[in-house]
Amino acid sequence: MSDLLDYLVTGLGTGCGIALVGSGLVLIHRVTRVVNFAQGTFAVIGALTAVSLLEAGVPHGAAELLGIATATVVGLVTGLIAIGRRGTSPQAALIVTLGVSVLAYAVEVLIWGDQGRSADGLSGAVTLFGARLQSHYLLVISVTVALFVALALLLDRTDTGKALSACSANPYAARVVGISVTRMGLLAFAVGGGLGGLAGVLLVPTRSMSFDSDVSLIINGFAAAIVGSLHHIGRTLAGALLLGVAQAMVAGYGYAPYQTVVALCLILALLMWQSARTRSVLTEAG
Repeated sequence: MSDLLDYLVTGLGTGCGIALVGSGLVLIHRVTRVVNFAQGTFAVIGALTAVSLLEAGVPHGAAELLGIATATVVGLVTGLIAIGRRGTSPQAALIVTLGVSVLAYAVEVLIWGDQGRSADGLSGAVTLFGARLQSHYLLVISVTVALFVALALLLDRTDTGKALSACSANPYAARVVGISVTRMGLLAFAVGGGLGGLAGVLLVPTRSMSFDSDVSLIINGFAAAIVGSLHHIGRTLAGALLLGVAQAMVAGYGYAPYQTVVALCLILALLMWQSARTRSVLTEAG
């Protein structure tokens, strides 16, 4: 029972990190129709920046915030390259984000080398029903819950959030009423960068981060985003938590090498289900 509870909390913590990556994907896609393959890169850059600052003596809190800020700037720059030029199609922008992620490999190796790096997280543990739950995973869960509440309030209660939603629902109508779709798209990329950076700084104490860690991050984030149909942030969170718990159970019971396979199988199953559902709707409509 204690092991099960430990795996559950670990999985929820990991799932929260995945949810942050996936929600960045969803937000950018909602506003710009672009699948951002650089989302995992934002997390890696945020994490490695925070690690470097901590090693240089910058205190916790400040180092993580600077790491998130760096990822936010990288997200904005990526958006400028991908969609800054008017008339760029979502397909062309997708290729640009893929190119940015490949270019980032060289930059990251040049700055941080090719070896994995990590940092200390929140120390200590909480004992619950005989299980020792790591405090850092509880911190990850708490921060993610607060962030998703803030994100929901941003989208539903502020003019900026309503403008982002308008661009998502009908870009042409948004332009007619004076909303700059390009500006909102750049904001989405910046927020996506910040979400990725937050995922990186929260996860780096739990795993080693290197230049190629973005692969597993984007696979898991995309799997969660698929659950949300690349549109619903709440469902993305649910999919990420499910994925994180499933991976923790797989690893906890001795099958750690198959963690990524779990994400890939989930993506495949969901794509097949959605395809079958779409065919069924079209058949009924015909």
